[in-house]
Amino acid sequence: MANLATENDDEIDGAMTNASDTRPLARASEADRHVGARIRERRVMLGLSQQQLAAMIGVTYQQAHKYERGLNRISAGRLFEIAEVLAVPIAWFFEGLNSAIREELPPRQRMCLELARNFATIDNEKHQEALSQMARALAAQSSKRSG
Repeated sequence: MANLATENDDEIDGAMTNASDTRPLARASEADRHVGARIRERRVMLGLSQQQLAAMIGVTYQQAHKYERGLNRISAGRLFEIAEVLAVPIAWFFEGLNSAIREELPPRQRMCLELARNFATIDNEKHQEALSQMARALAAQSSKRSG
């Protein structure tokens, strides 16, 4: 039986590897990619950089990047930490997982997330209010044209 693990094999993140070859045989799953995308989505919504998130959860920038891309699996304990830092329940990361395969964000949704991130970084409340009023005025003007 060729696929049986031997005492020279190690298990890493649920993927079997051979001791002489440290590359995992199994790649991250669609669930790993989905959870990573949700982490990125929430991080952007909060206006955090990958470096800031990494520092908050005690990993390198590169590791945070790999989590978000679904390249590395996230342990239960680490996901708990990430949920606390991003102020969401753990279940939030899995919402929408059973729906159709998640596509890359459409340009309009990406723009909205970027707008939210940039808005959150504006320190001056008067500037935030002015931007908010401008958005309301533009939306009202657009709805008059369509309605």
